[in-house]
Amino acid sequence: MDRPSPISRRNLILGAAAFGVPAVLAGCGSDAPSPAGQGGGGLGTVTIGSNASDEIPKKTLDTVVKGFTQATTRINTVDHNTFQENINRYLRGTPEDVFTWFAGYRMQFFAEQGLAVDISDVWQEIGGDYTQAFKDQSTGVDGKQYFVPFTYYPWAVFYRKSLWRERGYEPPATLDEFTALARKMKADGIVPIAFADKDGWPAMGTFDILNMRINGYDFHISLMAGKESWTDPRVRQVFDTWRGLMEFHQPAALGRTWQEAGQSLAQKKTGMYLLGMFVAQQFPEADRDDLDFFTFPAINPAYGTDSIDAPIDGYMISAKAKNVEGAKALIKHFAQASSQDIATKLDPGTLAASSKADTSGYSALQKRGAELVSKATHIAQFLDRDTRPDFASTVMIPSLQTFVGKPDEIDPLLASIEKQKANIFR
Repeated sequence: MDRPSPISRRNLILGAAAFGVPAVLAGCGSDAPSPAGQGGGGLGTVTIGSNASDEIPKKTLDTVVKGFTQATTRINTVDHNTFQENINRYLRGTPEDVFTWFAGYRMQFFAEQGLAVDISDVWQEIGGDYTQAFKDQSTGVDGKQYFVPFTYYPWAVFYRKSLWRERGYEPPATLDEFTALARKMKADGIVPIAFADKDGWPAMGTFDILNMRINGYDFHISLMAGKESWTDPRVRQVFDTWRGLMEFHQPAALGRTWQEAGQSLAQKKTGMYLLGMFVAQQFPEADRDDLDFFTFPAINPAYGTDSIDAPIDGYMISAKAKNVEGAKALIKHFAQASSQDIATKLDPGTLAASSKADTSGYSALQKRGAELVSKATHIAQFLDRDTRPDFASTVMIPSLQTFVGKPDEIDPLLASIEKQKANIFR
């Protein structure tokens, strides 16, 4: 985001081509100590607070951690949304040594508050394995590093190739073509656009891409920084455009999880789905080669398709870590290409952040994902990572859910967002 900070997401070329109180987290988690024979290498015990609660990411982390032999490890896994909603109080309470988190502004936010350990010394050792763009995304406003990138994934519109071949569908290049395709799907008895927002964050991806397609990356990032008005006609146009697409969205979205929407795509009940590449987790292994995507089509010719969301996930060390030495050893392990290779093999919806990762084993989908990111002029980290955590959780989640439920009441909604924004960003 273009904030008063060293981070710029312009021309970001990535990878291959390129809390409740703390008791809330403890109560929701499940300790997973390293198995016998693993760890215990002299650096004591390192604890990990993890938001990798879905089956595949959880297995991935467990597998990668098993390869860490310098210390005993213990993982506290917490439901992804619970972890995010309680992260602030968690880090101020009794956090684990290492915790899963996000690059860019969300990392900077906690680093500025003194809630994370400066790991610039770690970057002296691992820096050669990352592009400058990844280092920028790991750097705080003070110029020091606080984050180790692990994996990333682009957002796009996913579909099943076999269904599209059978029906004669073609990826659209413009919003008009996208709308015409959705109409055809509807006439064919298929729900055109899989959609879910029970958890509050998936709709943010739709807002992001429409805003970047209509108003461009710079306006989107400035809006996320609290520098633009939500009652601006340009924001109104985003919601108007979205409202025009609502008839093609899967109904009753507020009662559906993204996993359930992903399964509807896998079952060919829906025709396409705007989501992160992690949607592949919901496909049986035998069907994953049938999954493909296109970038969301152009709306404003001035911007075309130059921007996408491609969030980076990774690890930080909490300021209250009891075992900083062990924690630094562990995040060096996460930075190794071999660790990230395990992740991209087990999780078909991710790409490795390390420049030294082995991409020869990437699936066709992963190769296409890396190519998409490499060609993008602007990379956003996703709405809830590109703005203040409190604004994302207390304002944008309920506001977007309100819009999804009542898409005709735009003006009062935008006035409400602007009023709340003014209080938070003052």
